[in-house]
Amino acid sequence: MSLAQRERHALVRSALAAGAEAPTLCGTWTVYDLAAHLVVRERRPDAALGILLKPMAGYLDRQQAKIRQRPFPELAEQIRTGPPLWSPLRPVDAMVNLTEMFIHHEDIRRGEPGWEPRQLADTDEQRLWRALRAIARANYRRSPVPLVLATPGGERITAHAGTGDAVVLTGPPSELLLHAFGRDEVRIEASGPDADVRAVLATDRSV
Repeated sequence: MSLAQRERHALVRSALAAGAEAPTLCGTWTVYDLAAHLVVRERRPDAALGILLKPMAGYLDRQQAKIRQRPFPELAEQIRTGPPLWSPLRPVDAMVNLTEMFIHHEDIRRGEPGWEPRQLADTDEQRLWRALRAIARANYRRSPVPLVLATPGGERITAHAGTGDAVVLTGPPSELLLHAFGRDEVRIEASGPDADVRAVLATDRSV
């Protein structure tokens, strides 16, 4: 079973344990809202275009609201079973859904105080490191200063080039990936000039 599939199943377990109305790290979204988003993304490609295309955002919102009217356990089961056979996402599920499932799983886990980071296998952390390497420059493109992402083991990614001293964010790949996707509920260390560190941590990391 791929890491994406394992995270998918774990996400569903966490969602059911937390409850439909539990908060998440996705702004005002509850677990129910997040479940509706995932179902739209995998089962309504016409509406899912609104995730990337602003002119279609209103249509996406309407379709997501309709899906949210379905019973929560039904949505959870649709997420668990993954993209349907006709979906273009199904053959590439292990690749395109890795970050989606991992990040949204943590959105549920860390939605309330008292969370603790999971201890992932080294092989899983390496998969997340490769995913981070693929998106780091795009997600940190708005950084006002040079930025490096580093693991405690010494691996490094230049997320934003420039002149002057770089801010270095250090942590496990899983925590760095969450930060790169705009999550602040993470366990990382930041080093560099104080003003630059504050500017990096406040940077918009939206896609």
